[in-house]
Amino acid sequence: MIDIRLIREKPDFVRERLATRGGGDEEKIDEVLRVDAERRKTETELQRSQSERNRLSKEIGAKRSRDEPSGELEAQVRKIGEQIGDLTQRASSFDEAQRNLLMEIPNVPHESVQIGKDPSANRVVRTWGEKPQLTKPADHVALGTRLNLFDLDRAAKLSGSGFICFTGAGARLERSLINFMIDLHTREHGYVEISPPFLVRRDCMIGTSQLPKFEADMYGLEENQLFLAPTAEVQLTNLYREDILSVADLPKKFVAYTPCFRREAGAAGRETRGIIRVHQFDKVELVKIATPEKSYEELEWLAADAERILQQLGLHYRVVELCTGDLGFGSAKTYDIEVWSPGQEGFLEVSSCSNFEDFQARRMQLRFKDRDGKNRFCHTLNASGLALPRLFAALIENYQQPDGSVIIPEKLQPYFGASEIR
Repeated sequence: MIDIRLIREKPDFVRERLATRGGGDEEKIDEVLRVDAERRKTETELQRSQSERNRLSKEIGAKRSRDEPSGELEAQVRKIGEQIGDLTQRASSFDEAQRNLLMEIPNVPHESVQIGKDPSANRVVRTWGEKPQLTKPADHVALGTRLNLFDLDRAAKLSGSGFICFTGAGARLERSLINFMIDLHTREHGYVEISPPFLVRRDCMIGTSQLPKFEADMYGLEENQLFLAPTAEVQLTNLYREDILSVADLPKKFVAYTPCFRREAGAAGRETRGIIRVHQFDKVELVKIATPEKSYEELEWLAADAERILQQLGLHYRVVELCTGDLGFGSAKTYDIEVWSPGQEGFLEVSSCSNFEDFQARRMQLRFKDRDGKNRFCHTLNASGLALPRLFAALIENYQQPDGSVIIPEKLQPYFGASEIR
């Protein structure tokens, strides 16, 4: 959430930056300030009443020690006690109202982010590789069906639409990609591998800003107190929630493979055909916990780590910097990494690399002690490193051969155990 002190001190700045997102959230700032003023006023009255009660209590004690009557003072103390109860309840109510309002307001875009209303204003930062020269390429659905890599009909029998059942060589390829990515990130990029639970508590989902805004898109259990994780970002970023880390231990770098679960599978259309957009998918996630001074440097390295997967696999991709109107709810700055898909005749997003600054850390009370001994909020970052099954689809489309087979990239062959799929 946004620092309330920033809203108090620079309300016009916050309104201006939020307005660039185009969601109308800047209109909530006045209400936040009103509730904040009432909360602070009530807390001041509460402190004054508590101080007065303490003063009178001492007078009562002194009178009793002198065997003097204290009934009048005791009546005042009882009355003040009732006022304190009312003020405590009011202060708590205002505090909850302020927190709820702040939960609804997205992050302030970083000053370097291009202002724009929608994805048309996004900027291509760089590209890598070349599109393969293919004559009438088949899409991943045709390839997967012909080579028995997945069975969408049987997946629908098991779970309904929007699910995948990888089979045979397809299941092996999916597992090979996961192992290859985990090994690269741990052995060469310095991430610590985590194998987390797949169910997460409600406060963890709030901490990484999936809740309350996106609750309808999540799979909830036990009256929505537990959730199937929509991304391992939730588990990895919350590992140190409510902790105070040492600056010497930062940055922390974690990687995890998990399945991801999301109700929203998108509107009907070309992107929903096959395995491009589904309710359950595998993903290797990267998370960093950093200091504010280093977080944007860490963002560049984070993107480079995710890109290296595509470079190792020889897949053409581009990196797109999102404009203010296309930023995710909690992000201050985001790069999308998009791989070329011959079957889609376009690019598919396989990673979003984001710096949330202290937006998530404030929600989960994730702090560090700096070199001066002061407790400060960490900055959190995450990226897919990478997301499947879009990577799977792009790989088989890019490496399809005229005879209908699929070549396995050299770096992946030791994991897959063969050089091609026939």
